[in-house]
Formats: sequence, C-alpha cells, structure tokens
Amino acid sequence: MESDAAGKAESKTAPARIIAVANQKGGVGKTTTTINLATAMAAVRHRVLVVDLDPQGNASTGFGIPPADRKVTSYDVILGAADVLDAVHRTEIPGLDIVPSSVDLSGAELELVGVENRANRLSDALREPHILSHYDYIMIDCPPSLSLLTLNALVAAGSVLVPLQCEFFALEGLSHLLRTIERVRANFNPTLEIHGIVLTMFDQRNNLSGQVASDVRSYLGDKVFKTVIPRNVRISEAPSHGKPALLYDYKCPGSQAYIKLASEMLKRNARVAAP
Repeated sequence: MESDAAGKAESKTAPARIIAVANQKGGVGKTTTTINLATAMAAVRHRVLVVDLDPQGNASTGFGIPPADRKVTSYDVILGAADVLDAVHRTEIPGLDIVPSSVDLSGAELELVGVENRANRLSDALREPHILSHYDYIMIDCPPSLSLLTLNALVAAGSVLVPLQCEFFALEGLSHLLRTIERVRANFNPTLEIHGIVLTMFDQRNNLSGQVASDVRSYLGDKVFKTVIPRNVRISEAPSHGKPALLYDYKCPGSQAYIKLASEMLKRNARVAAP
C-alpha cells in the first residue's frame, strides 16, 4: 500500500459512505466535481478515497499521478487481481487517496463477460471491512457512459451524485440516468439513493442557465443542491498542472463553489444520519 494517511487518522465507528459520481453524458464536470469535492472534504479532516473508474484516467491525471506510476489500478481491483489497498496512491492532500485508472480498464468489460456476478466486482472489493473502516467517504468517478463499469459503481455505491451541466438537453439526459438508477435499484442494489444533483458550468449571464436550473429544481426539488458551480477558467486550467482547482487557485470562484458544495453536502449527510 502506497498510503498510510488513512491509517493515521482517528478511529471511527461508521463505515465509509460510497458515492458514485455519474452521468452518462461527457463534459458535464463529473471528474472535476469528484476531484474538487473530495479535496474540499479532505480539507475538513475527512478521510477520502477516490476510485478512478474511467479508462481515460482523468481523475488520476488531475491528482498528478502520471501513467508510468500506475502499476496497480482499478483494472486490477475490478478483476480481482489486487486488493484495493494495494492499488492506493497517496495524493498531496492529507487524508485523500486515489485508486488510479489505466487504459487497460477499457478492456475490462470484455474480460468480465463470462464472469459470475460481474456487476458486483467493485462492490465486493470496496465493501471489505478493512476498506470501509479506513475511510469516511469513497467517491467513484464513473466513465461517461452507462456501461458495465458504471453498473459496477452503482451496485457498489450507497448513493449517486449527478453533476448536471446547465444546457438545453440536461433534463433529457437526466431522465435517462434516473431510469437507469431505478433499474439498478430494482435488480441489483435496492438501497441505492440519489445523493443529489449538482448544477455545473452555470453562467449567470446566460438566460438558459437560469432556466435549466429552475426546471431541474422544479423537477427534483430538494435533491438539487443550492450551491451551483460556475463556469471558471481556473477550474479548466488546474488538471493540466496535476492539481485540484482548490490547490491551483483556492480563491477562484470555482474553488469557492466546491468548498460551499462540500459544506452543504456534509450538512445534508449529518441530517440524514441524525436519529
């Protein structure tokens, strides 16, 4: 194991919450949300594990893990060739670890075709007691498709966080994803919940952004987080430097929005956990 950050954290009794960050549409800020939300949560002393389940490996790159250093990855974990802790890399953020991805993951679906319980491979790996006790949150960055990899994430997760770009076809794509979540709930994971919808790439100068936000809130009510993530150049620049936006430019509007989102999410979780 390449990280001892989690092991040095204070002991806890509650198992990790597993959250899949999913949207079948690409370019909606899914990986950006995973990276910066995880960073913001680790900054307030939560132990966080990011699982990069996208063959493109953008979350791994965004945390500064070069491809050459990804010796053991989520590919090995999902095929059962390695324990999760064997694949963990420590990031420069204290308390925040990542299981990186590699291009090999793109072939995992074919390799799993004949495997029994192939939809449960990630769940079996992540829900081991020694994994759940290491972290407070496990966030799975899903590929931008409704594939077997995404299905594995939804079966493993307790809830789904949906980044939703403020654009014309947003609700149509969201409806498709919600139907998929219902099918997963009916057939594989009856306790799966919608953790929340986060509106991304919001442009307050654009009337369409405001209209989409209004429509989504009318459709899903309190499931939509109050915090919106604005379009922000600094957020776009950060991955090329191998850093979360919160480290690249803490004061930029995008970073501040993710800090507010983390606070809102943690407060929401506390209300849910309260007796």
